[in-house]
Amino acid sequence: MTALYQVHDDVALITLNNPPVNGLGLATRQAITDGLARANADAAVKAIVITGAGQAFSGGADIKEFGSPKALQEPNLLSVILAVEKSAKPVVAAINGVCMGGGLELSLGCHYRIAAPGCNVALPEVKLGLIPGAGGTQRLPRALGVEPALNLIVSGDPVKSELLAMLPGQKLFDKMAASVESLPQEALALARAVADVRPLPLVRNLPCKHPQGDAYFQFARNMVKGMAKNFPAPAKCVDAVQAATQKKFDDGMVLEREIFINLMWTSESRALRHLFMAERAASKIADVPQDTAQRAIGSIAVIGAGTMGGGIAMNFLNAGIPVKMLEMKQEALDRGLATIRKNYESQVKKGKLKPDKYEQRMSLLSTTLSYDDLKDADMVIEAVFEEMGVKEAVFKELDRVMKPGAILASNTSTLDVNTIANFTQRPQDVIGTHFFSPANIMKLLEVVRGAKTAKDVLATVMALAKKIKKTAVVSGVCDGFIGNRMIEQYGRQGGFLLDEGCTPQQVDRAVEKFGFAMGPFRMGDLAGNDIGWAIRKRRYQEKPNMKYSKTADLLCEKGRYGQKTGAGWYDYQAGKREPIPNAEVIQMIEAHRASLGIKPRKISDEEIVQRLVFALVNEGAHLLEEGIAARAGDIDMVYLTGYGFPIHRGGPMNYANEVGLFNVVQAMNRFAQNPLDDAQFWQPAPLLARLVEQGKSF
Repeated sequence: MTALYQVHDDVALITLNNPPVNGLGLATRQAITDGLARANADAAVKAIVITGAGQAFSGGADIKEFGSPKALQEPNLLSVILAVEKSAKPVVAAINGVCMGGGLELSLGCHYRIAAPGCNVALPEVKLGLIPGAGGTQRLPRALGVEPALNLIVSGDPVKSELLAMLPGQKLFDKMAASVESLPQEALALARAVADVRPLPLVRNLPCKHPQGDAYFQFARNMVKGMAKNFPAPAKCVDAVQAATQKKFDDGMVLEREIFINLMWTSESRALRHLFMAERAASKIADVPQDTAQRAIGSIAVIGAGTMGGGIAMNFLNAGIPVKMLEMKQEALDRGLATIRKNYESQVKKGKLKPDKYEQRMSLLSTTLSYDDLKDADMVIEAVFEEMGVKEAVFKELDRVMKPGAILASNTSTLDVNTIANFTQRPQDVIGTHFFSPANIMKLLEVVRGAKTAKDVLATVMALAKKIKKTAVVSGVCDGFIGNRMIEQYGRQGGFLLDEGCTPQQVDRAVEKFGFAMGPFRMGDLAGNDIGWAIRKRRYQEKPNMKYSKTADLLCEKGRYGQKTGAGWYDYQAGKREPIPNAEVIQMIEAHRASLGIKPRKISDEEIVQRLVFALVNEGAHLLEEGIAARAGDIDMVYLTGYGFPIHRGGPMNYANEVGLFNVVQAMNRFAQNPLDDAQFWQPAPLLARLVEQGKSF
């Protein structure tokens, strides 16, 4: 049953029961209206209470119904709320735990509301590129006040019930319960106390005005515009709340619904809804059941105290997990410790971390120069130099000292995890955990599943990723895994564009205008151009027929490795990250172009973006075909959380769907005709060709 019906003397209790957050799916909506009808038909019932089972009143829409006809099927949420309002007997919302989205809108339709302390209250629809669509923009300003309501709606962030209850003049909560435990009894008592009160109070009848009127809303609109330039929904939230202050309630509802439906069809909302679903899907692994037993992880060891090792350690310290860090020399340990302290002290100075929390985290960190001191750790992560010989030495030592059942993880970004696993006598315990730099900030964690990685190891690492607040995406074993294998093709196209007539600034500017956090050349300078150089040298031996621009090699031969040397594709001033164009780099590119006999041509921003992004798409399709990535959404999560792909585009694979795969392949066919590009690469991946043939999308 998705909602339970009970009668307590003269009060009917309808309990939403649709785990995990009592989503308002079709069956739940029907059960609510059935319960209301039953209570109103029972002469012994004087009042009705609606509450939620478990830890939530309601989290709103049922995500299983997103985008399906069921979401609109009658009774839809608007009809349910209307039935609540029109109940002849008073309806009390007993709000516990989570009251968000449609759940909050349902409570606003009730005649009275009582909330437990600690309840998370929100209208998060803006995070899906929408506005509340069941009266939230019209009722909440009447119940809470215009400004706090608009802040809640535009941010989408949860606020605790006790903070909202303190707002002057608020009518959102008629009463605060003393505790979560006492809420049911206090709700029944409130229902009995108001059983005979008439007329029944309705939020829709409350006044709704702002003293500054249009001036306030113009100010709000300007603020929102600066914060959400790529998303239309926040500004539309302002329009809808302004309508609540200017129009009759029913007219405001019409406008809200019109805005909601129009936003549903925008590419930005589709991208955000895709992201929402993809993030949840990424944690599901087809052959690893959700209830797979996990290994206990009470302590972590980290090999290497450099930038990556220190950043990785901080993730676990932040989560309250003890870390032992190993280095070969005391000076290296001291440097690593100093960097971690500096990072935390910076957070303390900015007020983001309390001094006692800083001390608590540092107390969880210990160091050693001996592998033998790691023997009791439940999991070890190596973050040493990206060279197979170095990894071999480390893993043979770990195999010697680590206790049975310990998880052995490699932070490799490109190397073969199966080869690394075979350096040990326990390949089932070996896994790749590819953190992104800076590891204490970047959300992405590529979890690389080896051929022999045990299912419980995979389940444990996925759960641990959640604990340290990472977005984990599973990848199979291949050179570069998901992210770096794709970015190599993106980088190759950047090189060809320079050969053909572009400057680094033009390419970066076009890609950043499209929405990337930074273009390929600024990204190269940040990561270190010598890293790409090392990979290309390997490629020249492994794949001698693969086509590359030599411009980036010429740059590295000049020692221009990027921000760390103060000079890369751009110049950098000490302590600053702003790129300054360098005339010598432009001359170097022009001279190399001339040496190849290439006459530069004018290249449009559209072509730049398409060649870079569609290179990601085609390589992504190969990854799906090969089973390296389980689903297109996983690839999008990698690019949205690890590579600065614009969120409003929804990731490369989602963007390809938006453009239309037929159109993507047509563009690829044009690029294949370019004698300076790589015609072989632009042959559509088999999966991409099949999808176009079948008229389908990723």
